[in-house]
Amino acid sequence: MTDVDLLKKMLRAVLQSSKNGVALSRLQSDYRALTGESIQYREMGHASLESFLRSVPNVVRLERDRSGEVVCVAAVCKETAHIAQLVSRQKNLKKTGSFQLLNCHMRAKPSSLFSHSAKPCTSLRQPAHVTHPMPGSTLRSGFHSDQQQVFRTSLQTSGSLVPHVQKATGLVTAWGTAVASKAGRGDFELVQGRLVQLLRAHSSGVWLSKVPQLYRDTFHQELPANTLSQLETWTHVCTVERVGGVNVVDRLVYPATPAPSKPCMPPPATSKPLGTLRTPKNPLRLSIPQSPASPIHNTPSPMASKPANPAQISPPLPETSKCLPSPASLRRSLPTPPSTPPSTPPYSQTPLPPDTKQKLRELLSKYSRGLWVHALPRLFQEAFRCDFPLQVLDDLSALADICVVEYPVPGHRNKAILYALPSCSLPEPRPQPRPLIMHHGNPEVPALPLPKEEFPSVLVMEANSTNNIIFRYVGEGYSRALENMEDTMLVCYRHKGAGRSVPSPTIGQLVAVAMEDNVVLRAQVQQVTGDDVQLFCVDHGFSEFVSKKKLLQLSESFLTLPFQATTGRLAGLEPFSEDPTVLKTLESFACGRTLLAELVEREATPVLVLYDTSQQTDVNVNAACLQALQDRSMENPLQVNSSYRDVCVTNVCSDGTVYCQLPSRGMAKLAHVMDKIESYLLSQVSWDLLVVRPFCGKVCLAQHKGRWARVEVTQLHGSQVVDIVFVDLGLPASLEVSELREIPLHFLRELITIPPQAVKCRLAELVCDGGVWPPDAVLWLREMLLNADDCGMKICHLDLAGQVHVYLFRGAGAYERSASINLQLVSSTLWSCRRDGHLPTPAWLALPVAGDAPDILPLPLELPQAGKSLDVFVSVACHPGHFVLQPWQELYKLVVLMGEMILHYNRQDGQRVRVEKDHVYAAKIDSNWHRVLVKGVLANSLASVYQLDYGKHELVHCSQIQPLTAEFRQLPFQAVPAQLAECSVCEASIVFRNHVERKPLVAQVESVQQGAHPWERRLSVYLVDTSLDESDVWIHATMAEFTSELDGRHG
Repeated sequence: MTDVDLLKKMLRAVLQSSKNGVALSRLQSDYRALTGESIQYREMGHASLESFLRSVPNVVRLERDRSGEVVCVAAVCKETAHIAQLVSRQKNLKKTGSFQLLNCHMRAKPSSLFSHSAKPCTSLRQPAHVTHPMPGSTLRSGFHSDQQQVFRTSLQTSGSLVPHVQKATGLVTAWGTAVASKAGRGDFELVQGRLVQLLRAHSSGVWLSKVPQLYRDTFHQELPANTLSQLETWTHVCTVERVGGVNVVDRLVYPATPAPSKPCMPPPATSKPLGTLRTPKNPLRLSIPQSPASPIHNTPSPMASKPANPAQISPPLPETSKCLPSPASLRRSLPTPPSTPPSTPPYSQTPLPPDTKQKLRELLSKYSRGLWVHALPRLFQEAFRCDFPLQVLDDLSALADICVVEYPVPGHRNKAILYALPSCSLPEPRPQPRPLIMHHGNPEVPALPLPKEEFPSVLVMEANSTNNIIFRYVGEGYSRALENMEDTMLVCYRHKGAGRSVPSPTIGQLVAVAMEDNVVLRAQVQQVTGDDVQLFCVDHGFSEFVSKKKLLQLSESFLTLPFQATTGRLAGLEPFSEDPTVLKTLESFACGRTLLAELVEREATPVLVLYDTSQQTDVNVNAACLQALQDRSMENPLQVNSSYRDVCVTNVCSDGTVYCQLPSRGMAKLAHVMDKIESYLLSQVSWDLLVVRPFCGKVCLAQHKGRWARVEVTQLHGSQVVDIVFVDLGLPASLEVSELREIPLHFLRELITIPPQAVKCRLAELVCDGGVWPPDAVLWLREMLLNADDCGMKICHLDLAGQVHVYLFRGAGAYERSASINLQLVSSTLWSCRRDGHLPTPAWLALPVAGDAPDILPLPLELPQAGKSLDVFVSVACHPGHFVLQPWQELYKLVVLMGEMILHYNRQDGQRVRVEKDHVYAAKIDSNWHRVLVKGVLANSLASVYQLDYGKHELVHCSQIQPLTAEFRQLPFQAVPAQLAECSVCEASIVFRNHVERKPLVAQVESVQQGAHPWERRLSVYLVDTSLDESDVWIHATMAEFTSELDGRHG
C-alpha cells in the first residue's frame, strides 16, 4: 500500500465517523487527532487542501451546507461497499426469476451511552497461559484448568432440571430430585470441587445467598438444596463468617485456602519469555445481551465506609435495547463491600402474609429489569387495590425469600432496586407465527443466531402482517456468508450438476434450484403440480413456481449455513397487525429496503423497531405506521391571517418555541376519550397495563398534573428511566418506567386516530442569535401564557419547514400586532438587554459559584497495582498514546447514577450558575446529564468541559450547566486516561480504534501514574481482547505487526 493509498484509507475512515460530514475548516484537526499527523497535500503537488480533496472524488465529496460552508462527505467506493452501501440480492416478485441490487446508503444509528456490544459475565475471560507470542499473533488459549474442563462438561451435559420451591430459601432444587445429566451429578465430591473452583474466582468473599445463583450461572446446574446449611461444616472447602459491626443477616463465604496471586505479565511485541498469567475466572464468551429468561439475582452494592472483607456481589445491568446489558443468563461478580444494612434486626420484622408475598412476586415478575423500592407502595396499591405494608420498607430483609435488594446509590435506602428471584413456573408461551420452513425428515440445519450488533441491518422482504414480517440480516456472517455460499453452489452445480436432478420431488424436501441470471439457491418444495413445483427460497423469503427440470439435489455441505430468511414482530403494532392502512405504510417504508433494526426482545421471533436512516432525518417506521392511522380531519386547518380564541398555551421552551392547543374537533374528541380512560383506570385493576418494556416510539399513558395524558417514548436511559413527550402538550419530561401505563385495548384505536393536539409555534419578530433566549424573558413569557384562559393567536406566516409563526394575545380585544405579547416582550428590557442570551455583567458576577472545588470531590477510583489485571471498557480511543478506560464491573453503578441525574435535573427548572474553570458541575450533553470538569469558559457563553465518567471533551452552553449536588458526588469518577504499553506509534490510530473503542477488554497494568486530581491519574496498560473462547488478541502485538508491515512497504 503506497503512502497515497494509506492516506486515502485513513481520510475515508475520518469522514465515515461523521454521518453529516466534516467541515473543510475542521478536517485537518480531525485527521490529526485520529492519525497523529496532518494531510500533506503539498507533497502531492496541490496548492491547497481543497484542491487535493477534489482530486480524489472516489474518497471525498465536497458539498455546501445551508450556511455556505464547505463540508466533506465520504464517497461510496468498492472498498467500503459493505460499510457505506448495504448491498444484498433480493428477488423481484413482479419479475419472475430476476434479482434486484438494493443500494441503501445507510448510516449507523448512534449507540446509547447505556448500551454496549457485549454483556458482562462474572468476569471477562482472562488471558491464557502463553509464552513466546509472535508480534500481532492471535494467541491460542490453553484453558486446561480444572475449572475450564468442568465448565465445558456442564455446557455439554446439562440437562433439564426439575426445580422445587422451598419457603426458606426461595428457588432451589432438592438434593435427591434433580434430573441427572449424562455425565452424572449429585455426589458431594463433585459439588465440593465446583465450590472450591467458584470461591477461588471470588477469593475476596461472596455473600452466602449469592452462592446458588453463582453456581447456577457458572455450571448451568442447580446447587443442591441442603448445601448452604452444610457449608459451615465443610471447612476444607470454605470459611463462613458473619460481617461484624453491622446488622446483616447474610454471611460471607471465603475459600478455605486462598490461592496466592501471581504477577501477570503480558506478552511483549518481541519474542521474549513471559510470566505466568492468572487462570481464567470464567471462560464464558461475551455475547450480545438477550431478554432475561428469568428474573435476576442480585445483592446490594457498597456503603460509603468499606469493611475489612469486601464481598463479591452481582448487581444487574440494564438491557441492550437502549441500556447497559443486563445479566440474565450470564452473570458477573463485582468486588464491592456489603450494602447498607437494614435499620432493624431481621428477627424483629413481622413476617409478610403469604398472599402479600405472592402479589409482590407477581408485581416484581412484571418488572424483570428491576423496580425502585420507592415506587413499590404506589404500584402495589394500583395493581391490587390494597395497601402495601410500609414497615417493610424500613427493613427489606423481610423480602429475602421474594426478591434481591440492590443498593446502587450508597446511603440512599429509597434508591434500592428490587429484583425478583427466579420462578419455577414457565412463562406463558406467546403465539408464534407459522414457521417458514417445514421439517419433514430433512437433515438438521443450524438455527439462525441473533446478530451481536446493537442495531443490525435487515432487508425486509415481505410484510403481510406486522406480527410476521419476513426479513433477513445483512452483514458479516449473514448476507456476505450467503453470497459466498451461493457462489460456491454455482461453481459446484455448474460442473457437477448433471446427474443430480430431482425427478420426483416431495413436499417439504430441501433442494437446490437453478434460477435465472446464473444463480443457484436453496429452497424447499411447497407444492407439486404436474411438471411445475412451487418452491420457497429459504434464504430469500419468497415463493416461486419453477419447472422440475431446474431442481437439483442439495448437498449436505450446503446445509451448514443457517437458513437466512426469518420472521419477526414489529413492536407496538400488534393490535393493528392486519390493518390495511398500516400494512400499506409498512410496505412503502420497508419492503425491499435495507433498514436498521432495534431488537426490543431477543427471542426466537424477535420483536423489532425499524429505522430508515437513509434520509436527512431518521424515521421510526413503527411510529410512522401508527401515525398513518390518524384522522387528519380532526386537525384544525392552519391558514395565514387566521385568528383563534380560547387558545391554551401548554409549554414555553428555553429557545422561545411555544406549544398551543387550538379549538378543534380533535380536542373535543381527545377530552372525551381521556375522560373515559380516566374513569376506566380508576375503576379497574391496572395490573395488565403496567409498561415493562418501553421502546422508542411507544405510545402510552403517563400522569400530568394528576390526570392521565398521552405520551410517546423518545429515549431510554438504562432500565429505569425514559424520556417522553406529552404529544398533546408538546411537553418533554423524564419519568421512571414504573410511571407509564398501557392504553386500555378497547380505547386504543379511538385514541390513536386522534392527531397530536399540540401545535408548535414561533413568536414572530422574536429571533435570538444563538438559539437560547434570556432566561428572564422565558420566565416572563411562561408567567404570562401558561394556565391563562384568555389567550388568542393570529398566524402571520407558515414557512417551508412547516413552522407556524404567530402573534399571541391576552384578553378579548382586537388582535392587532401592536397589542400582541410579542411586541410587549420586544420593547421590554428583558429582551433588549442581551439579545444573544448572555446575562448582564452585574448579574453574572453576583451569581454564586455552583461547581465544587477539587478538594471536595469523590474518593478516587481504586486502581490495581502494577502487574494486576482489570476488566475495562474503552469509551474513547484517540491513538495508542491516549485512550480512556472505564471499570467494566462498575458500569452498572454509572447507569443508575445517570438515570438519577436525568430525573433530578429534568424535573426542575434550571438555575443560573456562575461557571468557573477547574470546577466540577453537571452538564446536559445530548439529552444526558454528565459529571463534568470545566476546562474553560468562552466569550459566547460556551464552556469547554471534560466528561469525568466517559473521558470526552465537549462544548456546552452555560445554560446547560447546573450544580453537581452531593447525592451525585459519591461514586468515583469512572474515566481513567491510559496509554498502551510497549507501543509509542500514533500513526495507526484508526487500526487501534477499530480494535478497542467501545469494547470490553482485559487490561494488564504495567504502571500507574498518580496525580493531584482523579482525572490527572494515568495508566500504562496492555490490552487483551478475550472475547473469543479459543484465542487472545494482544493489542500491542497487533499494533507492532501493523507498524512492521507499514515499514516494510515503505522500505
